[in-house]
Amino acid sequence: MGQPVKPIASLGCDMPLALLAATGRYAGPLAYDADRPTPWADRWLESKFAPWAFQILEDWAAGTLDHLGQVIFSRGDDSCQRLYYYVSELRRTGKLAGPEPLVFDVAHIPRESSAAATVAAVRRLAATLEVGEMALAAALAVPDPPVPETEGPICLLAGTLPPDRRLHDLVVTGGWTADGETLPESWAASARAVVMEADDPFVRLGERLHAAAAGPRGFGDRVAGLLTRLADTGAGAAILWYCEHDEAEAWHVPAQRQALQAESVPHLVLTRRDWRASDGVAGEIAAFLAGLPG
Repeated sequence: MGQPVKPIASLGCDMPLALLAATGRYAGPLAYDADRPTPWADRWLESKFAPWAFQILEDWAAGTLDHLGQVIFSRGDDSCQRLYYYVSELRRTGKLAGPEPLVFDVAHIPRESSAAATVAAVRRLAATLEVGEMALAAALAVPDPPVPETEGPICLLAGTLPPDRRLHDLVVTGGWTADGETLPESWAASARAVVMEADDPFVRLGERLHAAAAGPRGFGDRVAGLLTRLADTGAGAAILWYCEHDEAEAWHVPAQRQALQAESVPHLVLTRRDWRASDGVAGEIAAFLAGLPG
């Protein structure tokens, strides 16, 4: 009697979630506790890693992930791909056990060779996980869950994706509805369909992932994306929040602030902030929202 097949999990953005679901053993993206100390991971990771990376490595070392067979890391995020190499080396040297790390080579450069490379990465991962064309096609046919409707005045949350809904809760406490993804929600989001969808499910999924623009390595226009969100939601205010480790999204602050000013949208800019929101941000958000008409 053979060994039971273990579940698999993912880590990071722009992942081929339909392909993982088609394995029949996908347990979802890895979770973390943003407030838990990470003494073991602190010994190995530099401060420039995203805070969630410490949480994941701490769980890995503690054996919390031993029930998994494999974890697929995304190359669409710098901390994620670097953590893949650290985990691989720590496992090689016997300092870490747990599931097998794999990496998914998503690429976003707007040219044909980049799209082809992403399609090839989908095919390689499908071969590794033994997912065939019919299984992937069936998984791609499953519709995304409906987006819940929102009520009341809306405040956009943009910038660094927060670790959970603690910033959203602060906005709600101020009498507004918060619109914006958390990091775990981003990791669980499927790539959107493109205009011309290929018949081959591997090509279809690869081209969707290549076209994704929301991740930190995406080539989307952050200003245009913010303005589109404003138009789609009818938001009356915006909060641009950037945690201290974020060295990518913060470059867009001046242009986004100028766009919000041009649209006469009240906004609060919070840069170099604590990831756990323990730096007085609650009072700043409360004061900002209290000064706005509801």
